Amino acid sequence: MIIRPYGDTLDDGAVQLSFTLPVPDGPKGREAARLFVEKLGFKHVDVVHSTALSSGFSMYVAYGKTETSVDYAAIQVEEATGAKVYTMDEANAVIREKLGRKVVVVGACTGFDAHTVGIDAIMNMKGYNHHFGLERYPELETFNLGAQVPNEKLIDYAVKVNADAILVSQVVTQKDVHIQNMTEFIELLQARGLRERFIVCAGGTRIGNKLAVELGYDGGFGKGSYAEHVATFIIDRLIERKTVH
Repeated sequence: MIIRPYGDTLDDGAVQLSFTLPVPDGPKGREAARLFVEKLGFKHVDVVHSTALSSGFSMYVAYGKTETSVDYAAIQVEEATGAKVYTMDEANAVIREKLGRKVVVVGACTGFDAHTVGIDAIMNMKGYNHHFGLERYPELETFNLGAQVPNEKLIDYAVKVNADAILVSQVVTQKDVHIQNMTEFIELLQARGLRERFIVCAGGTRIGNKLAVELGYDGGFGKGSYAEHVATFIIDRLIERKTVH
């Protein structure tokens, strides 16, 4: 199945782009923006909006058309959870039946990242977008440490409460600071001989399962993820470990 973007008509290849240039707003800046988009390979380029941001900087919105397409049928994406995602009631039932004890989960937004929106959406009782958070699951014992938590402190707390799983949230991604912090977390676990003790998950708007696994995590949860996805992953992994051992 070959697909292209479209605006007014299917397969017309219309794309909207927005970007900043280090030039003043004005006719010359708009022409620079148009030429830039053309050099990206777009045709019928039209700069529909521009505005000054500060001295010597301006932002542009442009439309263009492309003949580039992708084969949708050939795309393969590995998600942390499979086709079966437990509802909250199902998750609690599986824990009682197959694990026979409460599952302990510790989470935090680590490093200098001060945003709790991600970890709260997954862990807080009220959850997000009509999806209850892990705190509402009777068979889970959860600890949300908040934001700006040093990696060492999160590990120490996970050891203290004998956690089954650790959730690391990262929202700030400028200059790949999230990758540096996530890598450091895994390295600290490995240095202390604790990596295999915990199921370790990472989440954030720009963190997917592929990136998380590449950095040494068990799973990653990005856009479109809710508490039930995380709970399903943790429960299934714990059942696998119990079966193996």
